[in-house]
Amino acid sequence: MRRAGRATALLVVLGAVLAVLGAGPAQAAGYRYWSFWEGSGSGWTYATQGPSLVRPDDGAVQGFRFSVSEDSQDSAKPRRAAEFTKICADTPAEDGTKRIALVIDPGTAADAPAGEKPPAPRTACARVAPDASAAEALASVAKPLRYNSDAMLCAISGYPGSGCGEQVSGSGSGNGTPDASAAASAAASPAGSAASGTSGGSGGPSAGVLVGVGAVLLLGIAAVVQARRRRG
Repeated sequence: MRRAGRATALLVVLGAVLAVLGAGPAQAAGYRYWSFWEGSGSGWTYATQGPSLVRPDDGAVQGFRFSVSEDSQDSAKPRRAAEFTKICADTPAEDGTKRIALVIDPGTAADAPAGEKPPAPRTACARVAPDASAAEALASVAKPLRYNSDAMLCAISGYPGSGCGEQVSGSGSGNGTPDASAAASAAASPAGSAASGTSGGSGGPSAGVLVGVGAVLLLGIAAVVQARRRRG
């Protein structure tokens, strides 16, 4: 009888452990939005401020990329080189103005909203006032721009025709707007700053899952010990 009781208790513990492991980590959500980048000779860097807050110097390169991503570390970079001399080769310097090279990458068909086709990536050289922001430089060469009520950049040159930072994958996917922790509240919002976070890497159990397993094991062991004492 004692052996049967112990075996039953161990089976209960094993079942609980398997249930916890089977649950696994929740799938991260992705968001569709325009991300904002700053270019240099070493490539592209995700901007730490929104384009209305960044006031680049003459000779700067700014990039915008439309894609589906989880956070700033997962976001796709513009697919054109950050080459000021090439982009602004036909725009000579003028006193009282500055030149900002812009790379506008609408992304791939996989990132496009249903029923829409992304235009080809392009570059432009904006000649603007010395105190102009990156957002003003973009507006001078890529109208129409569309913003939402939270001042988030939703469309460049009319693309996409609808939607703004909607959730498109992961648990609870749908057409909702991202919360404060989502990547879509990042640098493409003129008043926002770049979102931080770490994109999912390994497929193994998370620390929370392992802690849960440990707790279940301890409870199971305690149950077995208590059963022994009662029968002893």
